[in-house]
Order: sequence, then C-alpha cells, then structure tokens
Amino acid sequence: MLGSSKAFSGFAVDDLEKAREFYEGTLGVRTTTVGDQELLTLHLAGDRPTLIYPKADHEPATYTILNFPVDDIDAAVDGLTERGVEMLRYDGFGQDERGIAREAGPAIAWFTDPAGNIMSVLEDSGP
Repeated sequence: MLGSSKAFSGFAVDDLEKAREFYEGTLGVRTTTVGDQELLTLHLAGDRPTLIYPKADHEPATYTILNFPVDDIDAAVDGLTERGVEMLRYDGFGQDERGIAREAGPAIAWFTDPAGNIMSVLEDSGP
C-alpha cells in the first residue's frame, strides 16, 4: 500500500537554530527551512531528506537516530574532533583512544547533536 511512497524520517530537537548551526556548520550537511514554519530539512545523499522539528519538552533519543557511512573512519573521527565534536564511550564496545569500536561489525564511533540525539559515523567497506 505505501511501498511507492517517498517516506522520510524526522526527529526532534530543543533548539532549531543550534541544530541548524551544528548540522550545517559542523557536519557540512545542507539544510533548508520548510516554508515559514519552524521546521528544518537535512538534505542527505541518496535523496533522503530528514525533517527536524522543535519540541519544547524534547528528550534526546537513547538510540542512534542517524548513521553516516564514511570511507575512512579515522579521518572522519579526526575531522569531527577538530570541529569540537566529542565521541561517546560505551562499556563493552572495546573502543580505542579516539572512541572507535572495531571489534564487531563495521568500525563505528558515536556522538551527539546539541540536543543530545545520538548519531554515528561508520566505515563503509562497500559491496
């Protein structure tokens, strides 16, 4: 029934302007404002727009809301760290000194946006 729908994802933040500054300025993702509403669209590769909306009683997601595949995890983590992004640490994931977990699955590192939502960069080894 909805298989041909152009579905999109969305998530909440507590401060839309801080989100725009982070996604655009820190991560380098193109953003646009939706009409004259307080909505922000992230324009990610693969024609997968993601809607960000403000929520006064926002609580950060306790799971990874966005995953950014990268060719070189070390370079991505270094670049994010240089821009002031702090990698998260989780018990039991065997993360190295930079916060990269390499033991199971693709190499991955987690961080948060200014609203505390969790996202990751993970090494994409291709097909």
